Amino acid sequence: MERLSQRRIDPVTGERYHTTFRPAPALKIQARLMQNPKDKEENIERRLEAYYRNAKELEEFYEDAFYINADQDPRVVFEFIESCIIKPLPRKS
Repeated sequence: MERLSQRRIDPVTGERYHTTFRPAPALKIQARLMQNPKDKEENIERRLEAYYRNAKELEEFYEDAFYINADQDPRVVFEFIESCIIKPLPRKS
């Protein structure tokens, strides 16, 4: 929730910021930042509810999919995906 609800965009430059993890460098920029309506907490909650309602069915449908911990350095995530595509781990039959 924190990661999504605190995203902001500068309408002048198009630069993206996060109020906690990557705040705007100047007060002038902070004052003009805008939040996308889909990043409001009530909208995020609605999307998360839909996700959790459907996640089990999707996992069953895509039984050959692999799990990715995307909360890592992007290069690590890329290398993991690449290794799963190029040299996949053996699967149970």
